[in-house]
Amino acid sequence: MARTEGMAVAFIGLGVMGAPMAGHLAAAGHQVAVWNRTGAKADAWAEAHRGRVADSPADAARGAEFVFTCVGNDDDVRAVVSGAAGVLAGMAPGAVLVDHTTASAGLARELAGAAAAQGCGFLDAPVSGGQAGAENGQLTIMVGGDEAVFTRTYPVMEAYARAVILMGGAGTGQLTKMVNQICIAGLIQGLAEGLDFGLRAGLDVERVLDVISKGAAQSWQMDNRGKTMVRGEFDFGFAVDWMRKDLAICMEEAERNGTALEVARLVDGFYADVQAQDGGRWDTSSLIARLRK
Repeated sequence: MARTEGMAVAFIGLGVMGAPMAGHLAAAGHQVAVWNRTGAKADAWAEAHRGRVADSPADAARGAEFVFTCVGNDDDVRAVVSGAAGVLAGMAPGAVLVDHTTASAGLARELAGAAAAQGCGFLDAPVSGGQAGAENGQLTIMVGGDEAVFTRTYPVMEAYARAVILMGGAGTGQLTKMVNQICIAGLIQGLAEGLDFGLRAGLDVERVLDVISKGAAQSWQMDNRGKTMVRGEFDFGFAVDWMRKDLAICMEEAERNGTALEVARLVDGFYADVQAQDGGRWDTSSLIARLRK
């Protein structure tokens, strides 16, 4: 697919993920209009990237061929999409709304219907790769939606992604992200327990990591968070508060489809313990902190 340049796009939500993603769109040559709940962040972004600060999500979306949202949860998405000030009020028929928020599959299907009602496309497109992936343009994007809409949008999302994969119809991107979070929760807890065991056994755990990362225990979390976990460094990456939000979405979906999620439910409780240690904004690798206190 040919890379598309110079298009009018809008980006709503300039947090630790959204701001660099919008920056990559600007660097790719797109004309980017931005809106953020905290206006100072939008002003700072526009100064750095020469974009336009919009007065509302609807204002940002006017004239945009693609509108991207990356906010907190289902309610936050509805707040920036719906109503007189929401992006759908500003989008013209034929434009595409892409939601990068990790949200529910039900919301994705709801938004797909609302967009279709006014002749617009919609993709649910949660991302994986964390803040570093967003900053480096190396995110993995799991997409749900119509194949023709995906084909149109793919070259634009390539600006900040290393992989963009269509999973199926509306909602399947969000369901895939749930699988991702369920797997990560159990993996980090296993890594935390292993490192705590090694420390209590008197091992040089950083050397242990160097060895076992070359075998079957290897993972992204081990390679990127193992040694910082040992050193008690948690001031980066994906926050515990957000992981618990994501796991709540997973457990709500599991109630509908009959999945037990025994380990994920257990680890969610462990993350609650971390929050009780004032670690809500710590990286998810801080699961080891409750074992080392």
